[in-house]
Amino acid sequence: MLNDRQLRQLLDSLTSAVLVLDDQLSLCYLNNAAEDLLAASNARVEGMPLQEVVRESNAALKALHNALLTGEKFTVRRARWRLHNLKTRTVDYSVSPVPELGVLLVEVQPMDRLLRIAREDALLSTQETARNLVRGMAHEVKNPLGGIRGAAQLLQRELPDASLEEYTQIIIEEVDRLRNLVDRLLGPRQPVQLVPSNVHEILERVAQLVEAECGGELLIRRDYDPSIPDVPADPEQLIQALLNIARNAMQAIDESIGLTNGEMVLRTRVQRQFTIGRRHCPLVCRIEIEDNGPGIAEEIRERIFFPMISGRAEGSGLGLSISQNIINQHRGLIKCDSRPGRSVFQIYLPLVTESANTGT
Repeated sequence: MLNDRQLRQLLDSLTSAVLVLDDQLSLCYLNNAAEDLLAASNARVEGMPLQEVVRESNAALKALHNALLTGEKFTVRRARWRLHNLKTRTVDYSVSPVPELGVLLVEVQPMDRLLRIAREDALLSTQETARNLVRGMAHEVKNPLGGIRGAAQLLQRELPDASLEEYTQIIIEEVDRLRNLVDRLLGPRQPVQLVPSNVHEILERVAQLVEAECGGELLIRRDYDPSIPDVPADPEQLIQALLNIARNAMQAIDESIGLTNGEMVLRTRVQRQFTIGRRHCPLVCRIEIEDNGPGIAEEIRERIFFPMISGRAEGSGLGLSISQNIINQHRGLIKCDSRPGRSVFQIYLPLVTESANTGT
């Protein structure tokens, strides 16, 4: 027979979080996974009512009491738990009464990571579909532009009155403008050439360019992690991707609260065990560009990386789309969290990449 210490060792070896509740719904025990999930040690919360550690609905508490009385098991999917530290967790949990001991065994599976992976996977798929559609349309538009320009040039030579050349010149200039727009829609012409790159040197170049454009009026703060190793990247294209984001932030600040009241933060961190799409990355570099501008309008927040979507009257809607394309070519991920007064763009670049898996 196993003794109490050995049983605890077995529970602590599980990857699932396990909580044991007494007949008053107070915590008797948390295994290691549950301590990580709830951000609380077993020694600290032992004997505390569940509601002081995890907030859920009154209906959920009644269901737990009912399980003690009836001995019936039940499972709850995608419950929202509000923890004692005010953070929230989405979880699946199963409740199993143990009448012989007068306790409830609660097995918990955190779902936040799986839901995030599913959302990001769907987002990447949607963005890839939109990008392919735009590329196809751009090629179809670009092909006849050369013919129109050539015909306008031939017509210009044949005109009997030089004053009429003004009209053919307008045609040529507008064709050139459309062709430049199509080239931007198609994105970088050259594939990325990945070489070991210092991400802080890249960010400093971005900061220099932004400071030059705003005349030094915008406060740019650095919050770098100096331990980050070189990142496999194409420096020129990565500068372009980050500059598009930073420039958008600068312009949004200028149009809303004014550059002298604005602030931008360039931040870097190392993040472990991260999933990009269905690829598991043991180590990634996280780059954040944060600003205190007006935020992104809610109606376009989910579509800001699509071409021709812009929250600014003067915006072309291509900058973020190009950035997203470049980051994807780096096998990375770009996300945005925005609310009035604070927008953060997060760029994840793999430092070490494992083979594709199921994303679990």
